[in-house]
Amino acid sequence: MQAKRIIPCLDVDDGRVVKGIKFKGIQDAGDPVELARRYNADGADELTFLDIGASYKSRATLLDMVRQVAAEVFIPLCVGGGIRTVEDMREAMNSGADKVSVCTSALQNPQLLSEMAKAYGSQCVVLSIDAARAGTGVDGKPKWTAYSHGGRTDTGIDAVQWAVRAVELGAGEILLNSIDADGTGGGYDLELTRAILEAVPVPVIASGGAGDLDQIANVLLSTGKDADGADAALVASLLHFGKTTIREIKKHAESKGVRVRW
Repeated sequence: MQAKRIIPCLDVDDGRVVKGIKFKGIQDAGDPVELARRYNADGADELTFLDIGASYKSRATLLDMVRQVAAEVFIPLCVGGGIRTVEDMREAMNSGADKVSVCTSALQNPQLLSEMAKAYGSQCVVLSIDAARAGTGVDGKPKWTAYSHGGRTDTGIDAVQWAVRAVELGAGEILLNSIDADGTGGGYDLELTRAILEAVPVPVIASGGAGDLDQIANVLLSTGKDADGADAALVASLLHFGKTTIREIKKHAESKGVRVRW
């Protein structure tokens, strides 16, 4: 088993970290630079910043914040939200990002993934998939569709098929967000995670639903049917609201048999 990563996710709006439930009910969760310092000191493997405002003004605010963080935090930084062009990616990378995450812009223009990979390499291109259950397919198995615009618009595109195509185009990592589980504390969507893991050869980051230490360990250790778990777990509410720490998450995961980075 490769060492698994614990990645705090900071959803940023107007210069503040915010968090909601199922992409709604947004509440303030703190100062992004202060939280980034804390998570870095506590052993975070990476940090992900997502601009949920995604306007030109909010992205400028986010990139200024990323510059502040990059000046004193020396772990990989992923930046997403409102990145629509290679030039937007360049601005993020020049601000200190090590990779960028795209969601809506890639759904609207899949070739963007190839352009970004050509400019900076696939390892710098993260496809964010906001997925929700959509009944079952003709094979009787669960089906999920990909959403755009911050989880507001159902594109009708099969999430697993989209992941496969995105990797073929140049995405080097999948950030998999379960809309159904987001912010609920009920645990990650293991079926969704397993479906994506089985479909693509690139690392998959599980996101949405972490409510306790067991749930984080479970999604990293196994997604069912003897399948290895996700390559990384994204954590937000549990950390932002002081319910646990990265060190506690890693210690617990390790006690369950997960290999973590120290």
